[in-house]
Amino acid sequence: MVEQLLLAKPRGFCAGVVMAIQAVERAARERPVTVYHAIVHNHSVVQRLQTDLDVIFTEELSGLRELPKGDTLVFSAHGVSPAVRAQADALGAWVIDATCPLVTKVHSEVRKYAKEGYQILLIGDSLDHQEIVGTRGEAPEAVTVVSVTGRSKPGLADPESVQVKDPQRVVVLSQTTLSVDETRATIALLRRRFPALITPSSEDLCYATKNRQDAVREVATKADAMLILTSSHSSNGMRLLELAESLCPRSYRLETAADLSALDLRGVRRLGLSSAASTPEELVAEVVAYFRARNPELEVIEEGEWEKIAFREPQRKPPAQRPGPASK
Repeated sequence: MVEQLLLAKPRGFCAGVVMAIQAVERAARERPVTVYHAIVHNHSVVQRLQTDLDVIFTEELSGLRELPKGDTLVFSAHGVSPAVRAQADALGAWVIDATCPLVTKVHSEVRKYAKEGYQILLIGDSLDHQEIVGTRGEAPEAVTVVSVTGRSKPGLADPESVQVKDPQRVVVLSQTTLSVDETRATIALLRRRFPALITPSSEDLCYATKNRQDAVREVATKADAMLILTSSHSSNGMRLLELAESLCPRSYRLETAADLSALDLRGVRRLGLSSAASTPEELVAEVVAYFRARNPELEVIEEGEWEKIAFREPQRKPPAQRPGPASK
């Protein structure tokens, strides 16, 4: 029987996710809203917005005709490429850009270094991840997506063998939601291969990624088993699971508390629990309630500290003014 439940802090929603979800909620209470891609990678969040606020989600703007006047198009927290922004303009859409500011920072770095003629090695999870799609789209001719060391992925260059045009003009950037340890190891490998490699003044990995991994590292070493509440589509959540597995062999992924009945937790007295940056806290509360119902004397211990960071709400903007024939 589980006697202690160790809750990692921080866990769950980060500031970027809070900003993006609130932007959709507020806009949808005033007018119809379409979101390009899942606003965050969590099915329960997307389903709630669809059910409660009639929010529409789409993966292809090309499949939409011109949005009705007054409707709003929201870009998800993962960011979008300039090509998607151009499609939104062509639709005549009013846009709320809910891209996480930390992702926007990486986009700015890509534009800067591409303009200066550097080859950009972008450490990423996969070519299909929306953050990589959007970031690479800023300068596709200058960006080579590489995997983290020891984790080869289809379509991604291997950091141990990737070739560059000019070893004196190469920079490394990264997706914001990767493993801290793996990303640092990959950068170190690339620096050994390319001594002139430029790295940004601050890490591209976001504070929430690092903080949640640090919290899991602390809790997993104390627990008999570890639970990570995350969608399988969440990069930051799956990195939390992998970290937990490396420290606590009995580590499991859950979508919701309904998945608990399938787990073998026999002999577990101290159970650790954390959640991805896109997992709502109510799902954590449901897991706590599940174990409390089975042990009214369950001791729930919060480990760590909450973050105190908030991002400014993005504003709804009118369609971009495109130049007419006479001004070309």
